[in-house]
Amino acid sequence: MSKLRIVFMGTPDFAVGILDTLVQNSYDIVGVITAPDKPAGRGRKLNESAVKKYAVEHNLKVMQPTNLKNEEFLDELKSLKPNLQIIVAFRMLPKVVWEIPALGTFNLHASLLPDYRGAAPINWAVINGETKTGVTTFFIDDKIDTGEILLQQEIAITPEDNAGSLHDKLMSLGAGVVVETVKAIEADTISPKKQPTTPIEKVAYKIHKDTCEINWDTTIDKIYNHIRGLSPYPAAWTTLYTGDDELFLKIYDAVILKEPHHLKLKTIVFDKKTMKIAVAGGFVALLEIQLPGKRKMKTHEVLNGLKLDEKAYVG
Repeated sequence: MSKLRIVFMGTPDFAVGILDTLVQNSYDIVGVITAPDKPAGRGRKLNESAVKKYAVEHNLKVMQPTNLKNEEFLDELKSLKPNLQIIVAFRMLPKVVWEIPALGTFNLHASLLPDYRGAAPINWAVINGETKTGVTTFFIDDKIDTGEILLQQEIAITPEDNAGSLHDKLMSLGAGVVVETVKAIEADTISPKKQPTTPIEKVAYKIHKDTCEINWDTTIDKIYNHIRGLSPYPAAWTTLYTGDDELFLKIYDAVILKEPHHLKLKTIVFDKKTMKIAVAGGFVALLEIQLPGKRKMKTHEVLNGLKLDEKAYVG
């Protein structure tokens, strides 16, 4: 077999860890495709993707097409003569792109497919209280996350994990699985397995603002999982009612206290250092929060300047 010529496609930090592992293993990355620069912040300064920053630092060829079917882009991609393409946290590819390399195009997905197909598998695994997840490599086809499975590896989700810590664990795990997949493809020992065609119950829908609102009327465990499944980004939120004020409150960290009480649900119990919400089965004690126009802070820091009414509640 001729030497591998790999084109890598990805955008966020999660993809950087995988790309770096390929580089450190001396694979020939002939091109890196990532999202176009986007204006961000008050000054609308162009923001480069994490993958682009890494690629530039390591002198890798970077391409940033706005249209993946553009003829000029396709001609440039074909000129690289890739025989394998690897996709990590990018966007859906048209067939005209994924069919280019002779050895195929495979994707790394942060779940144990077919469960949690979609945009936010890490968040939803934690939100749903899963105790395990993993990573899957699979060949791209014309649907989302439905292609033939190549390799999978499982990992435990601990009660202390949030989306951020699980992200880092899966990035490290995924890097190894991608390298194993590349080696198996190179040695022609890979055995693709078809995914089931029946509908699946566990889907990783895109996270929206409404998704992040906390339902305080559900169980204490579901509330806790919701908070940690959205931390550190985009963060769970609620409305805090105190006196005549309604404040948009983001919650990044909390612990649950399973103890009996007779308080009205959603009542806030507080002192100078602590703040907890009465829910069915106990309390949700807030550890790290953010108020509008403020930075993320420990709850005791927020309470130094926040005047709560004795009848304060969330909802």
